[in-house]
Amino acid sequence: MIGKVIGAFVGDKIAKQTSGVGGATGAALGVLATTVLRRMSLPAMIAIGAGGYVAKKMLDKRADKTADQTPPATSTAPATTSAKAA
Repeated sequence: MIGKVIGAFVGDKIAKQTSGVGGATGAALGVLATTVLRRMSLPAMIAIGAGGYVAKKMLDKRADKTADQTPPATSTAPATTSAKAA
């Protein structure tokens, strides 16, 4: 019972940080997650955790690559310089 309450609380907090998922939906997902984790074996939990870690690292690397690229110049006109007459 306590695990379901804690799962609902954590699910609600995660739902507030995630767009498209409401508070009640997040609480229900938290309860569902605790039930699924209780029935899963230890090797399956480790495999899911490792897969999530690898996926996050790949997404972060992809985001870094796109952030490092400079956007193309929007104007193709030649740069002009003003000459001062002395």
